[in-house]
Amino acid sequence: KIMKLFLTSFLCLILIAAHSQTVDEIIQKHAATMGGLDAMNKVSSFKITGTVTAQGNELPITTQVINGKASRNEVEVMGQYIITVYDNGKGWTINPFTGASEATDITGTQLADYKSQASLASNLADYKNRGHQLESVGQEDVDGIKCFKLKLTTKDDSKITYYFINATDYVLVKAATKRDMQGEEVDAETFYSDLKDFNGIKYFMTRIQKVNGEVFSEMHVDKFELNVPVDEAIFKKQ
Repeated sequence: KIMKLFLTSFLCLILIAAHSQTVDEIIQKHAATMGGLDAMNKVSSFKITGTVTAQGNELPITTQVINGKASRNEVEVMGQYIITVYDNGKGWTINPFTGASEATDITGTQLADYKSQASLASNLADYKNRGHQLESVGQEDVDGIKCFKLKLTTKDDSKITYYFINATDYVLVKAATKRDMQGEEVDAETFYSDLKDFNGIKYFMTRIQKVNGEVFSEMHVDKFELNVPVDEAIFKKQ
């Protein structure tokens, strides 16, 4: 009986330890897989060039970032540019296709989204330093891949995003959240693939976004450059 009790207790402890591979351990392994949080935060700047395919249109895109401080995203559409900028707590956009031919302020959830894009380290990898809440909500398969499912609630706007981390190699497979599109709440999923190494820093070269289960857009990165000169003047409101 003593042996049976010991084995039962031992197995329970093993299961608890396995379950609590806990959020911090998962994130530490995930961050290490991506190059390490310290290394990502030491990057001064980066530049991304590529294309976004949406509704059959292939659109050139350029993103320039001063890491942790500012980002500028430009998408070329029929010779005109949709520009979105985050700069140290504030944001603005120019979008001639919505009638905003002059700079218009960005606020709320959209501003929080662009703030997170102004850092090489993701909200997930750097959740503690940014004050976000993160919890494990079990495991789930994504396209046949067994994943840890993590729920992140952002500090600024309490937005909830679910992240699916490959349980074998700790690479991000998918992120899922709710988004407002033209006044309608939709299920938005981003699938990550084609992970490449740049002097120890890893970056996904392909991202596919689905809305309510249908492919909405695909982003393919042609060039990813670290620690390149970025003119701070490009972030100032035009």
